[in-house]
Amino acid sequence: QGQLVESGGGLVQGGDSLRLSCAYSGRVFSSLSMAWFRQAPGKEREFVAGISRNSGVNTLYKDSVKGRFTISRDNAKNTVGLQMNSLEPEDTAVYYCAARYSSTWGVSPHDNYDYWGQGTQVTVSS
Repeated sequence: QGQLVESGGGLVQGGDSLRLSCAYSGRVFSSLSMAWFRQAPGKEREFVAGISRNSGVNTLYKDSVKGRFTISRDNAKNTVGLQMNSLEPEDTAVYYCAARYSSTWGVSPHDNYDYWGQGTQVTVSS
């Protein structure tokens, strides 16, 4: 059984940067594809970014965050990060880290993940 713990959320102004981090405890982190989702008040949870297993050769981003957000992984530390630049008020949400056992090099934008973190709040003021 794996566990995920997010950190790094907070209150920032529009245009600022923020880095989220997610620590995984469990076995074989490198075999997991990882992703970040978010849920804004009154809205459904949505995919933000994902990275494939092992070396993370493949990444996938929601269109609205392309060029602003970067997902990365550190298999030695069992962590995945989300660097968020040029933040906008529309990025305000609870951000969730997710992990999925994967036998392929793909990244799933759907919520069919095996483990979820508790979420961290990101608030961007205008």
